[in-house]
Amino acid sequence: MSRRYASVVLALCTLAFFATMVARLVISPVVPNLTLAFGVSNGTIGLALSGMWVAYATTQFPSGVLGDRLGERTVILAAVGGTAVTSLLLTTAPNFPLFFAGTVLLGAVAGLHYSVATTLLARYFDDIGWAIGVHVAGGPLAGLLAPIAAAVVATQYGWRPAIGIGAAVAVPVFVAFWLSVESTEPRRPEQPLRERFEVAAVRELLARPQIRYTTALSVLGAFSWQATASFLPTFFTAHHGFSTTVAGALFSAYFVIHGLTQPMLGSLSDRLSRDGVVAGALASAAIGYALLVVTEQFVVVIAGIVLVGVGMSWGAPLQSRFMDILSDAERGAGFGLVRTVYMTIGASGSVVVGVLSDTISWTVAFGLLAVLASVAVIAIVVNRVLGLGL
Repeated sequence: MSRRYASVVLALCTLAFFATMVARLVISPVVPNLTLAFGVSNGTIGLALSGMWVAYATTQFPSGVLGDRLGERTVILAAVGGTAVTSLLLTTAPNFPLFFAGTVLLGAVAGLHYSVATTLLARYFDDIGWAIGVHVAGGPLAGLLAPIAAAVVATQYGWRPAIGIGAAVAVPVFVAFWLSVESTEPRRPEQPLRERFEVAAVRELLARPQIRYTTALSVLGAFSWQATASFLPTFFTAHHGFSTTVAGALFSAYFVIHGLTQPMLGSLSDRLSRDGVVAGALASAAIGYALLVVTEQFVVVIAGIVLVGVGMSWGAPLQSRFMDILSDAERGAGFGLVRTVYMTIGASGSVVVGVLSDTISWTVAFGLLAVLASVAVIAIVVNRVLGLGL
């Protein structure tokens, strides 16, 4: 397959990830609107967002299995098309229970994309760290555009049209992917699906020391990422007193840095060390969160945003570490399985930070993220210094 076609596949996988991320991120900027419209607390909204991310995480493993059985193209199209439909359903929710259910469903269908797309890219790229970095950058690109768009639309027309942005983006991406990406040969078209979900096989993979260690680091990173994606705009308005527009702009600035550094960190990890790059990223995050909590100066807030944006780009090198560990035959279901595990646990970041902000303070809520990033850095340093081989 030509390098040009591989680049087309990478571009469209990135756009597909962008579309599924937009649909999820347009909810965060309208959290204050939702609390007023439905008469619920930040913690309750946080529970809905955690439900969305848990559903997103839970479908990572099944999506990998389905990709091996049906081919990656079919599953990615289902993810993007399902995202469009579910986003439209959210705009019509008459009460919070139905909104909650729709939010969870949105996470489930969006979750079909990422693991399968990463496996698809591994077919065409040897420098997988760089390819994953570009692919992951679709998320920060969504973070750049979605918060401002949602804030502006919500101000002018209300929260329902703001959430409808997700469908408006997903539909053209679905059409472009359908027209431009060819079907791929399934890796395991004849193997019964039930064999892929056997407890013994799942337990064996998760019991490997390197998998356990890398998954634990990913849990700490995912917890912080989820909490940041869910509540950073609200943190800026509640803790720093910024307007909704300014908070949305700062949220977008965070995602700009996040997007620009994903390919760079992925490429660096290809050439240098996966662990060294991950440790540097998470150390940056720890310092950034601490600055955001303690400072009152706007210029220092900007510095904190830059550091957190770099820090939350841990995904490209750490996911590449998984791909290094897994064999070609294991990458589809195996990568989906570990993503389900670390993202399911990490999804609790939304509800934990929401509850801490309601019951104690935003200082404690975001201070926790600095502590968790520091724990991950210490774990990497200990592994390297003691030569544990994890």
